[in-house]
Amino acid sequence: MPPSKVVIPAGELRGLVDALFVAAGLAAEHATAVTDVLTWASLRGVDSHGAARVPRYLELLDAGEANPVPDLRWESTTAAVAVLDADRAPGPVALTAAVDRAVDLAGASGSGIVGVRRTVHTGAIGYYTSRIAARGLVGIAFVAGMPQMTYPGVKGAAVATSPLSIAVPAAGHAPVLLDMATAGIALGRIAQYRNAGKELPEGTAATADGVPTTDPNLAKMPLPLGGAKGAGMSLVFELLTSVLVGAPILRDVHSGGPSARVHRQNALIMALDPAAFGTGDTFAPAVGETLDALKGLVRASEDEEIRYPGERSAAVAAERTATGVPVAAKVWSEIQVAAEKLGVPLPLTA
Repeated sequence: MPPSKVVIPAGELRGLVDALFVAAGLAAEHATAVTDVLTWASLRGVDSHGAARVPRYLELLDAGEANPVPDLRWESTTAAVAVLDADRAPGPVALTAAVDRAVDLAGASGSGIVGVRRTVHTGAIGYYTSRIAARGLVGIAFVAGMPQMTYPGVKGAAVATSPLSIAVPAAGHAPVLLDMATAGIALGRIAQYRNAGKELPEGTAATADGVPTTDPNLAKMPLPLGGAKGAGMSLVFELLTSVLVGAPILRDVHSGGPSARVHRQNALIMALDPAAFGTGDTFAPAVGETLDALKGLVRASEDEEIRYPGERSAAVAAERTATGVPVAAKVWSEIQVAAEKLGVPLPLTA
């Protein structure tokens, strides 16, 4: 029986992914941005948003849904706020630029807020907030996209699976990293269950008509996390991203206009400098002490470790950096096909 996964050294995987996107028409800097986001997710065990996304990103570029040579334009700038029109750039290209601008604004004003409109699939947004936290700032991000999730009282897809991420630097610890969708399960995870022939957890997915199901072959969309709570969060994120930057998605999709089904996403990135709150030197140490206090509490079970958000994935990243990144055999096969098509050599160690 063939192996279900292929283990690729982290450096080899990064080099391959980067070469694929250069061959697909991205500038070297932009290819690196996409590679950084996808390999970051694979290293941290977020496999649904890692190497598994490479074939899809290449498809988006090949079909013209993602623009390989975007004209990134900065608009509506003030002392602490900027808006980036991404011109359908791949999400990692647009959001990496947005993060860097938010950090610069925070350095000058104490906070930096950047809205991004008209990008295509942002990837794991925890990468972007982590990039902010690595510079000693607090990172916050929201993303809104195409309706793919149910909403209470609605038949069929109504709102997006809009994710939220918050990253906080912590002295003596890996940064706190909350990275969650407003859905009970990611679409990529549904595909993983389907490929593995496993039933979905109850209450996470639904058929095209919105009927809950555990059959991954029937599941067409996620259910909101926490029911009305997750659905409400998704709606609010649409308002705080898409509507705020003048690029509504939900309204336009459901109006059925000519561009209704054109894939696009919007985002809001925030960077906060603790120094602006008077805690520049004490914030990260106090966060570390807070985590120590949490982890020092009496365990409910000796077999269950007390962890904070981002701790497990940081440990996975350290392990995979040392031992290699497992890639699903089906995904690896698709990457091999793409590499052959683009004339990119595969790693000798694969």
